[in-house]
Amino acid sequence: MVVQGSCHCGNISFELTWEPEPLEIPARACDCSFCSKHGGVWTSHPAGALNVRIEDDALLTRYTFGTGTAQFHVCARCGVVPLVTSTVDERVYAVVNVNAFNNVAPSLLRPVPISFGGESIELRLARRKRNWIADVHFV
Repeated sequence: MVVQGSCHCGNISFELTWEPEPLEIPARACDCSFCSKHGGVWTSHPAGALNVRIEDDALLTRYTFGTGTAQFHVCARCGVVPLVTSTVDERVYAVVNVNAFNNVAPSLLRPVPISFGGESIELRLARRKRNWIADVHFV
C-alpha cells in the first residue's frame, strides 16, 4: 500500500510505502502542547519508505521545541504539519500525521493516546530509531 498525504494546499506532500498492507494503522495522539494545539496524530511503519516532496521550500517552516530533537515540518501557507523528522546517529527518521492522509479510509486508523512526558532524551532517541520510519527521502 502507498499512503499519500499532504498539507492542505499541497506544498508539502508525502508517499509512505507500507508493506505488507496494514489491517490497521496505529494513530498516536500525542498529548504535548504543540500536537494538542495542531491536532497532530502520528504514525510510522519502521520497515516503510517515505518520500517527501516540498513544492516551495520558502513556504516550509521547521519548528523545534522542548528537547530540540525533532523538527515539525509546517507549511507556512496553510499551517498544516504533515510530518516530523528527527536525526539520530546521522540518520533521518520520520513520523507522518494521519490527519494529512489523502487516500486512507478513517476506519483503518486505530487511535492510541500516548504521552512522552518524563522520557529522557536517550530513551526518546532510542524509541525513534526503533519505531519511526528509517528510510526517508526528500525528493
